[in-house]
Amino acid sequence: MDLFDLRIYPDDMLRQKCAPLETVTPLEDEILKKMLFAMHHYRGIGLAAPQVGILKRLIVADIGEGPVQLINPEIVWTKGTDEMSEGCLSIPGVQVAIERPTDIVVMGLTGKGKKAELGLKGLMARVIQHEIDHLNGKLIVDYQTADPNKLSDLKIQGEKRHGNQNTL
Repeated sequence: MDLFDLRIYPDDMLRQKCAPLETVTPLEDEILKKMLFAMHHYRGIGLAAPQVGILKRLIVADIGEGPVQLINPEIVWTKGTDEMSEGCLSIPGVQVAIERPTDIVVMGLTGKGKKAELGLKGLMARVIQHEIDHLNGKLIVDYQTADPNKLSDLKIQGEKRHGNQNTL
């Protein structure tokens, strides 16, 4: 299976908001499978389509209890809160403490276009919220109140990795 390349911060694709899919075709099911493959390859527990350069509302997650694959995911209920340090495949080396609901209900579609409603708790609830943030162009660094110099250094590292030529 072909391996998707990861988009690394500060790639502009990571800041794009994805529009909902009006129809689900076999292509979306194939993309979800390839995203799951990439997520496992890169040793992540969640992945959103913008992280692999696709501006569709697609996410995958697997915390060891079986994969979750959703199209157009939407959180319709939340309960409780907890703070936990989060990392991101697209922002290597950065951890940010983020407060999120501990229990959620998320609705969406499967890769086959069937309606799905999932009640999730703990780590899986957190991962799904993190991935939905990606679909809205929001990153863990947006929650960060730490040293802005670290983000500048990270941006420079990402530009070097991708040969980004931001010249004046």
